[in-house]
Amino acid sequence: MRILLVEDDALIASFVEKGLRESGHVVDRVGDGVEGLHRAQTEHYDALVLDRMLPGLDGLALLRRLREGGDATPALVLSSLGDVEHRVEGLREGADDYLAKPFSFVELLARLEGLQRRARPGAPGPATVLEVADLRMDLLKRTVHRAGQAVDLQPREFRLLEYLMRNAERVVSRTMLLEAVWDYHFDPQTNVIDVHVSRLRQKIDRGHAQPLLHTVRGAGYLLGSRA
Repeated sequence: MRILLVEDDALIASFVEKGLRESGHVVDRVGDGVEGLHRAQTEHYDALVLDRMLPGLDGLALLRRLREGGDATPALVLSSLGDVEHRVEGLREGADDYLAKPFSFVELLARLEGLQRRARPGAPGPATVLEVADLRMDLLKRTVHRAGQAVDLQPREFRLLEYLMRNAERVVSRTMLLEAVWDYHFDPQTNVIDVHVSRLRQKIDRGHAQPLLHTVRGAGYLLGSRA
């Protein structure tokens, strides 16, 4: 997706921009509502991520002007005002989704992906069985099999593999794994990810001619087949 991020908090904007770029998206970032409105009106975006309280022009006023002009680009509003009244106000002003601060990047990413899916009628519901090549995970039974053979995983390894399987054939960054699997919203500067990925790789790839868990240098990890 090409995403316009309008956020005046430099730390939050940098965090979100970095995570979105690591997830493969193209991001244009601006720090005030006036510039955000100009960008949204003059360039094409697949989604907008708007802070509610912005200098120059607040996020809801920006969104209202876009909607009045016929612009239906999916928009996710971010705000420290997270009670029901404010969320309802944001949705009524034209937001497609509303996320209260502080938030998890993984949740923000999932909500943006949800905005995309809403445009595709008949999309399937959540899967209870995940499959990548000959690797199969049953989320209800909490079991994993590779080529029909059971794979014994610890709870954290199961969560790690589930996240990788849900993002099969995509590079998953350290930021995404830290938030989704360890619930860290910062980099602890440890090798915890490397250790768990190494153990998981031994369990699912050992004894098989085709490895499935790959390290993508400088980017993260990928679960799937690679040439």
